[in-house]
Amino acid sequence: MSFLMKYPKCLKKTQAEVRDLIGKKGFVNGDDVQGLTYLKAVIKETFRLQPTAPLLVPRETLGKCNIGGYNVPAKTLVFVNSWAIGKNLETWENPEVFSPERRICLGIRMGVATVELALANLLYNFNWEMPIGMNKEDLDFEAIPGITAHKNNALTLIAKKNISD
Repeated sequence: MSFLMKYPKCLKKTQAEVRDLIGKKGFVNGDDVQGLTYLKAVIKETFRLQPTAPLLVPRETLGKCNIGGYNVPAKTLVFVNSWAIGKNLETWENPEVFSPERRICLGIRMGVATVELALANLLYNFNWEMPIGMNKEDLDFEAIPGITAHKNNALTLIAKKNISD
């Protein structure tokens, strides 16, 4: 939600996609999310910029190999830094820019499956605003280092029930 609040055009586009697909049904179910391509792109881009686990599950090398110019012996435990990959200038054009149209992310299947149904229902059922006196420049994207990412400051928003005809 933080990125959607910071980029209101993305919020409106995502809400329009969800609401157009669902119509007056009143909720989003698991079958519906297959048609929500822009919502998936928003989730993927969010995970790229703010991975939930900065270090992926460690892997053990099967044999001697070379990773990034380093000779790595067999049976060495290797950690993949997904946070660094998501911010790499050689991999991404403008890596600090939120751009759902990129549509690429590591470990996306698990992340999207976990988030898409909940986010789709939140966007379908509510209109979102920041508290009075707060603007998008005040949003905190800093994370506390650790095995999983946690924000320094919780996101506080005002949810207003979407009342459609």
